[in-house]
Amino acid sequence: MAGEVVILCCGFFVFVLALLAAFYVFSIYNGLISLRNNIEKAWANIDVLLKQRTDLIPNLVETVKGYMKYEKGTLEEITRLRTSMMSATTPGEKALASEGISAALKTIFAVAENYPKLEASQNFLKLQEQLSAIENQIADRREFYNDSVMLFNTRIHSVPDTIFASMMGLKDKEYFKVAEEDKKIVQVKMDEDTPKASEFEAKAPEPAAKAETKAKPEPKAKSGEAKK
Repeated sequence: MAGEVVILCCGFFVFVLALLAAFYVFSIYNGLISLRNNIEKAWANIDVLLKQRTDLIPNLVETVKGYMKYEKGTLEEITRLRTSMMSATTPGEKALASEGISAALKTIFAVAENYPKLEASQNFLKLQEQLSAIENQIADRREFYNDSVMLFNTRIHSVPDTIFASMMGLKDKEYFKVAEEDKKIVQVKMDEDTPKASEFEAKAPEPAAKAETKAKPEPKAKSGEAKK
């Protein structure tokens, strides 16, 4: 009788340990899956904003090119970066294209100050407001995404999570940021050695009346000719 009680107690103890072990394994598994899903959700939110900004760029270029006749290089650069963004597949590639687009937009908005008529355009002002709002949202969501990636990458390399991560085939996620050595690639400067709109306005022709006042006086007739 006593032996049966011992066996029952041992069996119950083993059963409890098995339940705890199973619960621990499931908690690790669910935790890793939850972190991975958070990263995918955060990236989807960023990707939506990147697409919205990409879709607005052709409208911006079409709006400003009629005014910025001497900023052709800047407009061509942002168009090229838009193409790079559309063909990018990894977060790193999209981050590089995104940084370039952000720099190009800042350049365009800065150069717009030289074109008063452009700054007064309602279409331009609306696009500027929309793009600026999207830029701020991308910055906020990028920070959340990178924090999620850091937490995930740390977990899958920590014991004992790394064992389960290896069994689940989980690998490091890529950050949405530009490497230090690539930052110089995304710098965009406004076109140099090109006249500005304000310079043309300053060189406007003088009124005809004012020009006449500067005409040289006719030479006086000689005294001999006057007597004749």
